[in-house]
Amino acid sequence: MMAAGKGIRWVLSLLALPWAGLAAAANPQPWQLNMTPGVTEMSAEVHALHMLIFWICVVIGVIVFGAMVVAMIRFRKSKGAVPAKWSHNTTAEIIWTVIPILILVSMAIPATRTLFRFEDTRDAEMTVKITGYQWMWRYEILNYKGQPTGVSFVSRLDPESDRIRQLGSGEKPSLDTTPNYLLDVDRELVLPTDTKIRFVVTADDVIHAWWVPALGWKQDAIPGFINEAWTNIREPGVYRGQCAELCGKDHGFMPIVVRAVPPSEFERYLAAETAARDAAARTAQTELPVPAKG
Repeated sequence: MMAAGKGIRWVLSLLALPWAGLAAAANPQPWQLNMTPGVTEMSAEVHALHMLIFWICVVIGVIVFGAMVVAMIRFRKSKGAVPAKWSHNTTAEIIWTVIPILILVSMAIPATRTLFRFEDTRDAEMTVKITGYQWMWRYEILNYKGQPTGVSFVSRLDPESDRIRQLGSGEKPSLDTTPNYLLDVDRELVLPTDTKIRFVVTADDVIHAWWVPALGWKQDAIPGFINEAWTNIREPGVYRGQCAELCGKDHGFMPIVVRAVPPSEFERYLAAETAARDAAARTAQTELPVPAKG
């Protein structure tokens, strides 16, 4: 029994492998095999669409494979079954052509509606510009509720993960010391909840892709092009992602961390960032050398 149990777990782990990469950046739960429902209205809509199509496929599979099993058992040669002599049946051909078309249309209509909603960035209360570099991200909060913010910073792999990953470091990551190894950054992107946020995504060198599974979408960052996306995060929390486009030797070392906070806390964050920027500007101005009098 123990050997059988181990064998079952081994088979299940193999079945889980294709999903592991999809869920790795989304804080997966143990033995999570399904798509994450996410924390935004669009991710919830995508998850509902996924489950609808999944159950349609399950029903089709049960009917098709059930019919095959029944045919193999009841109409096998050893029971004296004789093959039919007719070449075709017009009624059957019409049925198995029309029904799949209706099923595909029934799936295409909600899928198309969802795709159109993904492209609708109108009425956004905030705009964030994301620029991909080898191998980091630059975030610029261009405006919030109609007011420019001037908040701009670069987000890189956190120093501890970067130190451990170096060749010859002699260290191995552990859940105790680095629970989010290669998934932490030195500066998080802080965003407000219950706010429609528009993203403009581009790159400075090669093609990257900004992907946070909990938000429900991935957007390519292409040099010379501006792609758009939007989100409305419903739950405060920390959501992790990664670059999802092979972009060079350090592609695996440019994670994404989004911290979603209530709007009041986000406004305090903006005020603190603005004050720190202004203080740094004043300090730099006072430290400028005084030109000598000629």
